[in-house]
Amino acid sequence: MLRRIWLTIAWSLVVLVVYLSLTPHPPEPVSFESADKIEHALAYAALSFWFCHIYRSTVSRLIVIAALVGLGVGLEFVQGQSGYRTFDVVDMLADSMGVLLGWMLVLTPLVRVLAVIERRFAR
Repeated sequence: MLRRIWLTIAWSLVVLVVYLSLTPHPPEPVSFESADKIEHALAYAALSFWFCHIYRSTVSRLIVIAALVGLGVGLEFVQGQSGYRTFDVVDMLADSMGVLLGWMLVLTPLVRVLAVIERRFAR
């Protein structure tokens, strides 16, 4: 019912991740060692979790997972070529771990989150 809204939010999150990955001066709200790795993992977990709510078949979810891992890897290569950001294999790993975390969360009862929201809007 609200699929267009869910997709708009999902793709807006992708645009936000791409922007934050490629901007010369990203915000740095957390300041402890390796905080950026946690930020990477959480961002990609959110993307994976959200997209896997929308695309429910096993094949669709595998495509989502592969695409998001590819996005993380691709953005690292672009950062390395940018001249103002750095290439970091550990960021790729953090992104991939986040993708897997988001997918695993969808295998729990949290998979009903968007359906519950839709039911409340339908009333």
